[in-house]
Amino acid sequence: MPRIPYDRMYNEFSRVLLKYGCTEDRADLCARLFAETSRDGVYSHGLNRFPAFIQGIKDGYIDIHAGPARFGNSGIMERWDGNLGPGNLNAWYSMERAVELAKTHGLGGVALRNTNHWMRGGSYGWQAAEAGVIGLCWTNTIPNLPPWGGKDARLGNNPFVIGIPRAEGHVVIDMAMSQFSYGKLESYRLNEKQLPVAGGYDRQGEFTKDPAAIEQTGRVLPIGYWKGSGLALVLDMVVSLLSEGDASYQIGEKGEEYGISQIFLALALPDAEGGNKQVNAILNFLKQAEIASAEDEVFYPGEQTLRRRAENLEKGIPADSEYWDQVLAL
Repeated sequence: MPRIPYDRMYNEFSRVLLKYGCTEDRADLCARLFAETSRDGVYSHGLNRFPAFIQGIKDGYIDIHAGPARFGNSGIMERWDGNLGPGNLNAWYSMERAVELAKTHGLGGVALRNTNHWMRGGSYGWQAAEAGVIGLCWTNTIPNLPPWGGKDARLGNNPFVIGIPRAEGHVVIDMAMSQFSYGKLESYRLNEKQLPVAGGYDRQGEFTKDPAAIEQTGRVLPIGYWKGSGLALVLDMVVSLLSEGDASYQIGEKGEEYGISQIFLALALPDAEGGNKQVNAILNFLKQAEIASAEDEVFYPGEQTLRRRAENLEKGIPADSEYWDQVLAL
Protein backbone atom coordinates (compact mmCIF):
# COMPACT_ATOMS: atom_id res chain seq x y z
CA MET A 1 0.00 0.00 0.00
CA PRO A 2 1.54 3.34 -1.01
CA ARG A 3 2.13 6.10 1.54
CA ILE A 4 1.09 9.62 0.59
CA PRO A 5 2.60 12.68 2.33
CA TYR A 6 0.07 14.55 4.42
CA ASP A 7 0.51 17.80 2.48
CA ARG A 8 -0.09 16.10 -0.85
CA MET A 9 -3.26 14.41 0.37
CA TYR A 10 -4.54 17.68 1.80
CA ASN A 11 -3.73 19.54 -1.44
CA GLU A 12 -5.60 16.99 -3.56
CA PHE A 13 -8.68 17.22 -1.33
CA SER A 14 -8.53 21.01 -1.49
CA ARG A 15 -8.16 20.99 -5.28
CA VAL A 16 -11.26 18.86 -5.72
CA LEU A 17 -13.34 20.92 -3.27
CA LEU A 18 -12.42 24.14 -5.04
CA LYS A 19 -13.35 22.52 -8.35
CA TYR A 20 -16.83 21.76 -6.98
CA GLY A 21 -17.39 25.36 -5.90
CA CYS A 22 -16.21 25.44 -2.31
CA THR A 23 -14.80 28.80 -1.18
CA GLU A 24 -11.11 28.84 -0.29
CA ASP A 25 -11.55 29.07 3.48
CA ARG A 26 -14.17 26.31 3.59
CA ALA A 27 -12.18 24.13 1.19
CA ASP A 28 -9.14 24.56 3.44
CA LEU A 29 -11.00 23.44 6.57
CA CYS A 30 -12.89 20.60 4.87
CA ALA A 31 -9.71 19.27 3.23
CA ARG A 32 -7.83 19.52 6.52
CA LEU A 33 -10.49 17.56 8.38
CA PHE A 34 -10.41 14.78 5.78
CA ALA A 35 -6.60 14.70 5.66
CA GLU A 36 -6.25 14.74 9.45
CA THR A 37 -8.67 11.85 9.71
CA SER A 38 -6.46 9.67 7.51
CA ARG A 39 -3.33 11.07 9.18
CA ASP A 40 -4.66 9.75 12.48
CA GLY A 41 -5.35 6.30 11.05
CA VAL A 42 -9.12 6.47 10.54
CA TYR A 43 -8.78 5.75 6.83
CA SER A 44 -12.40 4.65 6.42
CA HIS A 45 -13.65 8.19 7.16
CA GLY A 46 -10.79 10.11 5.54
CA LEU A 47 -9.47 9.22 2.10
CA ASN A 48 -11.80 6.24 1.69
CA ARG A 49 -14.88 8.39 2.34
CA PHE A 50 -13.89 11.38 0.22
CA PRO A 51 -15.14 10.06 -3.17
CA ALA A 52 -18.52 9.25 -1.60
CA PHE A 53 -18.61 12.76 -0.12
CA ILE A 54 -18.12 14.26 -3.59
CA GLN A 55 -20.79 11.93 -4.96
CA GLY A 56 -23.17 13.30 -2.30
CA ILE A 57 -22.52 16.78 -3.67
CA LYS A 58 -23.28 15.57 -7.18
CA ASP A 59 -26.46 13.83 -6.03
CA GLY A 60 -27.71 16.93 -4.24
CA TYR A 61 -27.67 15.54 -0.69
CA ILE A 62 -24.82 17.86 0.29
CA ASP A 63 -25.03 21.58 -0.45
CA ILE A 64 -21.38 22.62 -0.74
CA HIS A 65 -22.34 26.30 -0.26
CA ALA A 66 -24.59 25.90 2.80
CA GLY A 67 -23.68 26.46 6.43
CA PRO A 68 -25.47 26.22 9.76
CA ALA A 69 -27.88 28.90 10.96
CA ARG A 70 -29.24 29.39 14.47
CA PHE A 71 -33.02 29.18 14.76
CA GLY A 72 -33.51 29.04 18.52
CA ASN A 73 -31.92 28.74 21.93
CA SER A 74 -32.73 27.76 25.49
CA GLY A 75 -30.16 29.53 27.61
CA ILE A 76 -26.73 27.99 27.00
CA MET A 77 -28.15 25.41 24.56
CA GLU A 78 -28.57 26.77 21.04
CA ARG A 79 -30.44 25.11 18.19
CA TRP A 80 -29.01 25.31 14.68
CA ASP A 81 -30.10 24.09 11.25
CA GLY A 82 -27.33 22.64 9.10
CA ASN A 83 -29.15 23.37 5.83
CA LEU A 84 -27.72 20.11 4.43
CA GLY A 85 -24.24 21.63 4.26
CA PRO A 86 -21.04 19.54 4.41
CA GLY A 87 -21.30 17.49 7.57
CA ASN A 88 -17.74 17.93 8.79
CA LEU A 89 -17.91 21.72 8.35
CA ASN A 90 -21.27 21.96 10.12
CA ALA A 91 -19.92 19.84 12.96
CA TRP A 92 -16.71 21.86 13.31
CA TYR A 93 -18.62 25.17 13.38
CA SER A 94 -21.06 23.73 15.95
CA MET A 95 -18.33 22.58 18.31
CA GLU A 96 -16.57 25.92 17.85
CA ARG A 97 -19.77 27.68 18.96
CA ALA A 98 -20.20 25.32 21.92
CA VAL A 99 -16.64 26.12 23.03
CA GLU A 100 -17.36 29.86 22.78
CA LEU A 101 -20.43 29.43 24.98
CA ALA A 102 -18.50 27.32 27.50
CA LYS A 103 -15.75 29.90 27.83
CA THR A 104 -18.41 32.51 28.63
CA HIS A 105 -20.82 30.47 30.75
CA GLY A 106 -18.82 27.43 31.85
CA LEU A 107 -21.03 25.17 29.76
CA GLY A 108 -22.26 25.49 26.19
CA GLY A 109 -24.14 23.38 23.72
CA VAL A 110 -25.35 23.29 20.14
CA ALA A 111 -28.10 20.95 18.96
CA LEU A 112 -27.84 20.65 15.19
CA ARG A 113 -30.51 19.34 12.83
CA ASN A 114 -30.72 18.80 9.06
CA THR A 115 -27.01 18.16 8.61
CA ASN A 116 -24.91 15.47 6.92
CA HIS A 117 -22.46 12.75 7.99
CA TRP A 118 -19.77 14.34 10.16
CA MET A 119 -17.10 11.88 8.92
CA ARG A 120 -14.77 11.16 11.90
CA GLY A 121 -16.64 12.12 15.04
CA GLY A 122 -13.42 12.12 17.02
CA SER A 123 -12.31 15.22 15.11
CA TYR A 124 -14.62 17.34 17.27
CA GLY A 125 -13.43 15.75 20.51
CA TRP A 126 -9.87 16.67 19.52
CA GLN A 127 -11.11 20.15 18.54
CA ALA A 128 -12.61 20.75 21.99
CA ALA A 129 -9.57 19.38 23.81
CA GLU A 130 -7.26 21.60 21.75
CA ALA A 131 -9.39 24.55 22.91
CA GLY A 132 -8.81 23.50 26.53
CA VAL A 133 -12.33 22.30 27.32
CA ILE A 134 -14.03 18.95 27.73
CA GLY A 135 -16.08 18.15 24.64
CA LEU A 136 -18.94 15.70 24.20
CA CYS A 137 -20.82 15.09 20.99
CA TRP A 138 -22.92 12.47 19.28
CA THR A 139 -24.93 11.97 16.13
CA ASN A 140 -27.76 9.77 14.98
CA THR A 141 -27.60 7.80 11.74
CA ILE A 142 -29.73 5.87 9.32
CA PRO A 143 -31.00 2.66 11.00
CA ASN A 144 -28.07 0.25 10.66
CA LEU A 145 -27.96 -1.53 14.03
CA PRO A 146 -30.33 -4.34 15.05
CA PRO A 147 -31.68 -3.88 18.58
CA TRP A 148 -30.73 -6.56 21.07
CA GLY A 149 -33.01 -9.52 20.45
CA GLY A 150 -33.85 -8.37 16.90
CA LYS A 151 -32.50 -9.27 13.46
CA ASP A 152 -33.27 -6.21 11.33
CA ALA A 153 -31.85 -2.70 11.80
CA ARG A 154 -34.11 -0.43 13.87
CA LEU A 155 -31.47 1.70 15.61
CA GLY A 156 -28.75 4.06 14.46
CA ASN A 157 -25.14 3.22 15.25
CA ASN A 158 -25.04 6.73 16.80
CA PRO A 159 -21.32 7.42 17.48
CA PHE A 160 -20.47 9.06 20.80
CA VAL A 161 -17.34 11.14 21.47
CA ILE A 162 -15.67 12.59 24.58
CA GLY A 163 -12.50 14.69 24.44
CA ILE A 164 -10.54 15.67 27.58
CA PRO A 165 -7.66 18.16 27.36
CA ARG A 166 -4.20 17.10 28.55
CA ALA A 167 -0.95 18.92 27.89
CA GLU A 168 0.95 15.68 27.33
CA GLY A 169 -1.61 14.32 24.85
CA HIS A 170 -5.38 14.63 24.91
CA VAL A 171 -7.68 11.80 25.94
CA VAL A 172 -10.31 11.23 23.24
CA ILE A 173 -12.76 8.37 22.94
CA ASP A 174 -14.73 7.98 19.71
CA MET A 175 -17.02 4.98 19.64
CA ALA A 176 -19.95 3.68 17.68
CA MET A 177 -22.71 1.76 19.43
CA SER A 178 -21.57 -1.46 17.73
CA GLN A 179 -18.51 -3.44 18.77
CA PHE A 180 -16.98 -2.47 15.42
CA SER A 181 -18.19 0.42 13.29
CA TYR A 182 -18.98 -0.24 9.63
CA GLY A 183 -15.89 1.75 8.74
CA LYS A 184 -13.75 -0.50 10.94
CA LEU A 185 -15.31 -3.60 9.38
CA GLU A 186 -14.39 -2.24 5.96
CA SER A 187 -10.81 -1.59 7.08
CA TYR A 188 -10.38 -5.14 8.35
CA ARG A 189 -11.91 -6.56 5.16
CA LEU A 190 -9.73 -4.46 2.86
CA ASN A 191 -6.66 -5.58 4.80
CA GLU A 192 -7.87 -9.19 4.64
CA LYS A 193 -7.85 -9.51 8.43
CA GLN A 194 -10.22 -11.14 10.88
CA LEU A 195 -11.61 -9.14 13.79
CA PRO A 196 -9.84 -9.67 17.13
CA VAL A 197 -13.17 -10.62 18.77
CA ALA A 198 -16.61 -11.50 17.42
CA GLY A 199 -18.27 -8.38 16.02
CA GLY A 200 -21.59 -9.66 14.69
CA TYR A 201 -23.49 -12.53 13.13
CA ASP A 202 -23.09 -14.56 9.95
CA ARG A 203 -25.90 -15.95 7.78
CA GLN A 204 -26.27 -18.93 10.12
CA GLY A 205 -26.92 -16.62 13.06
CA GLU A 206 -23.60 -17.44 14.71
CA PHE A 207 -21.08 -15.02 16.19
CA THR A 208 -18.24 -14.38 13.75
CA LYS A 209 -14.93 -12.53 13.45
CA ASP A 210 -15.29 -12.34 9.65
CA PRO A 211 -15.92 -8.67 8.73
CA ALA A 212 -17.26 -9.53 5.27
CA ALA A 213 -19.81 -11.94 6.73
CA ILE A 214 -21.06 -9.26 9.11
CA GLU A 215 -21.30 -6.70 6.32
CA GLN A 216 -23.40 -9.17 4.33
CA THR A 217 -25.92 -9.73 7.11
CA GLY A 218 -25.85 -6.21 8.55
CA ARG A 219 -26.14 -7.79 11.98
CA VAL A 220 -23.44 -5.91 13.87
CA LEU A 221 -23.14 -6.61 17.59
CA PRO A 222 -24.08 -3.75 19.96
CA ILE A 223 -21.43 -2.84 22.53
CA GLY A 224 -22.33 -4.46 25.83
CA TYR A 225 -25.12 -6.41 24.11
CA TRP A 226 -28.43 -4.99 25.46
CA LYS A 227 -26.66 -2.03 27.08
CA GLY A 228 -25.33 -0.72 23.77
CA SER A 229 -28.73 -1.27 22.21
CA GLY A 230 -30.39 0.81 24.92
CA LEU A 231 -27.73 3.52 24.73
CA ALA A 232 -28.16 3.83 20.95
CA LEU A 233 -31.89 4.29 21.49
CA VAL A 234 -31.68 7.05 24.10
CA LEU A 235 -28.93 8.93 22.25
CA ASP A 236 -31.25 9.09 19.25
CA MET A 237 -34.09 10.32 21.42
CA VAL A 238 -32.06 13.07 23.09
CA VAL A 239 -30.46 14.37 19.90
CA SER A 240 -33.72 14.51 17.95
CA LEU A 241 -35.64 16.11 20.83
CA LEU A 242 -33.10 18.84 21.56
CA SER A 243 -32.39 19.68 17.92
CA GLU A 244 -36.05 19.34 16.85
CA GLY A 245 -34.62 17.24 14.04
CA ASP A 246 -35.17 13.82 12.56
CA ALA A 247 -34.76 10.59 14.51
CA SER A 248 -33.11 7.54 12.99
CA TYR A 249 -36.37 6.00 11.80
CA GLN A 250 -37.23 9.21 9.93
CA ILE A 251 -33.78 9.32 8.34
CA GLY A 252 -34.30 5.75 7.20
CA GLU A 253 -37.53 6.69 5.43
CA LYS A 254 -35.52 8.92 3.05
CA GLY A 255 -33.61 5.98 1.60
CA GLU A 256 -30.31 7.86 1.91
CA GLU A 257 -28.51 9.10 5.01
CA TYR A 258 -28.93 12.88 5.10
CA GLY A 259 -30.76 15.42 7.23
CA ILE A 260 -29.40 13.88 10.44
CA SER A 261 -29.28 15.31 13.99
CA GLN A 262 -26.28 15.98 16.26
CA ILE A 263 -25.33 17.47 19.64
CA PHE A 264 -22.13 19.29 20.65
CA LEU A 265 -21.39 20.08 24.29
CA ALA A 266 -18.40 21.88 25.80
CA LEU A 267 -17.50 22.15 29.50
CA ALA A 268 -14.90 24.60 30.77
CA LEU A 269 -12.46 23.39 33.43
CA PRO A 270 -12.53 25.29 36.75
CA ASP A 271 -8.78 24.74 37.19
CA ALA A 272 -6.89 23.81 34.00
CA GLU A 273 -3.52 23.20 35.70
CA GLY A 274 -5.04 21.18 38.51
CA GLY A 275 -7.17 19.30 36.04
CA ASN A 276 -4.12 18.32 34.01
CA LYS A 277 -2.44 16.94 37.14
CA GLN A 278 -5.57 14.94 37.98
CA VAL A 279 -5.82 13.45 34.48
CA ASN A 280 -2.14 12.48 34.61
CA ALA A 281 -2.61 10.86 38.02
CA ILE A 282 -5.55 8.84 36.72
CA LEU A 283 -3.57 7.70 33.67
CA ASN A 284 -0.51 6.84 35.77
CA PHE A 285 -2.69 4.60 37.92
CA LEU A 286 -4.18 3.03 34.77
CA LYS A 287 -0.75 2.28 33.32
CA GLN A 288 0.30 0.41 36.46
CA ALA A 289 -2.18 -2.38 35.69
CA GLU A 290 -0.62 -5.83 35.46
CA ILE A 291 -0.39 -6.85 31.81
CA ALA A 292 -2.56 -9.85 30.88
CA SER A 293 0.05 -11.30 28.48
CA ALA A 294 3.39 -10.42 26.92
CA GLU A 295 1.60 -9.26 23.75
CA ASP A 296 -0.75 -6.88 25.58
CA GLU A 297 -0.40 -3.22 26.53
CA VAL A 298 -2.76 -0.88 28.35
CA PHE A 299 -3.71 2.18 26.31
CA TYR A 300 -5.78 5.20 27.18
CA PRO A 301 -8.25 6.47 24.53
CA GLY A 302 -6.37 8.56 22.02
CA GLU A 303 -2.90 7.21 22.82
CA GLN A 304 -2.69 4.99 19.77
CA THR A 305 -4.06 7.83 17.64
CA LEU A 306 -1.10 9.97 18.66
CA ARG A 307 1.30 7.15 17.76
CA ARG A 308 -0.27 6.64 14.34
CA ARG A 309 -0.28 10.39 13.76
CA ALA A 310 3.45 10.65 14.40
CA GLU A 311 4.21 7.62 12.22
CA ASN A 312 2.05 8.80 9.32
CA LEU A 313 3.50 12.30 9.38
CA GLU A 314 7.00 10.82 9.25
CA LYS A 315 6.44 8.03 6.71
CA GLY A 316 3.35 9.21 4.82
CA ILE A 317 -0.28 8.15 5.15
CA PRO A 318 -1.15 4.59 4.01
CA ALA A 319 -3.52 5.01 1.08
CA ASP A 320 -5.68 2.37 -0.58
CA SER A 321 -4.82 2.72 -4.28
CA GLU A 322 -8.44 2.30 -5.35
CA TYR A 323 -9.61 5.33 -3.38
CA TRP A 324 -6.49 7.43 -4.03
CA ASP A 325 -6.87 6.91 -7.80
CA GLN A 326 -10.52 7.97 -7.54
CA VAL A 327 -9.50 11.22 -5.85
CA LEU A 328 -6.81 11.93 -8.45
CA ALA A 329 -9.39 11.40 -11.20
CA LEU A 330 -11.88 13.87 -9.72
